[in-house]
Amino acid sequence: MIEIASAQTSRATRKPAFTKLTRLAARVALAGSVACATLFAGQAQATPADTMIKAVKFDDVNEVNKQLAHGMDPNMTDDQGLPLLVLAAREKSDKVAAALIANPKTNIEILDKAGENAMMLASLNGDIDLVKLLISKDAEVNKKGWTPLHYAASNGHDDVVQLLLDNSAYIDAGSPNGTTPLMMAARGGHISTIKLLLDSGADITIKNQIGLNALDFAKAYKEPDAIAGLSARMNQMQQQKPSGAPAPSQNSAK
Repeated sequence: MIEIASAQTSRATRKPAFTKLTRLAARVALAGSVACATLFAGQAQATPADTMIKAVKFDDVNEVNKQLAHGMDPNMTDDQGLPLLVLAAREKSDKVAAALIANPKTNIEILDKAGENAMMLASLNGDIDLVKLLISKDAEVNKKGWTPLHYAASNGHDDVVQLLLDNSAYIDAGSPNGTTPLMMAARGGHISTIKLLLDSGADITIKNQIGLNALDFAKAYKEPDAIAGLSARMNQMQQQKPSGAPAPSQNSAK
């Protein structure tokens, strides 16, 4: 009886430990199952729109063409309000951009929430091939307000600046506050772009709405080469004025 009692006691003592281990193992297994289920559910929940946006970002033209063939709107936007073509221009996804431009439903002038279109971002990135393609499809070069020329000049992309000028871009285009492409080039200290714009006829004397000209921009942003170049050009312009000929404003003041 003692031995039987001892054995029963031993089994009774071991039972709770065994039960705890069993429950722990069950919880671990359940947690693993939930994690796997969540993972697969996340994958299963990827929408065609999500797939399309990812394809645009990674220049996956095959996937984009597949989605377009299935009726995807080429003018849809991502969760940040970026239209697909603008997103492609931002990411330099040129193959996807070409596919979107080729789609007759695509609005090549479509704007994002900041008022930027594909040509502006392509100009900002120096993506001359995309700029050429957009121009060939009659995209607007002289957009009202901030223009592709402003964007190209701000980053010193001389080849894009020249291309836009060759396609009738207005050289002294004013932004909403009157800032010109020359001022943007001066702000960035892009001396070759400054020279290109001045040699092409940009007006060095224009001031924006707060009274700043290109030289003022160069000084404000501490760009010594731009300051020197613009100052020299201004001095040269002053020297070329006919001797004794007063400025129009001086005549009107008298």
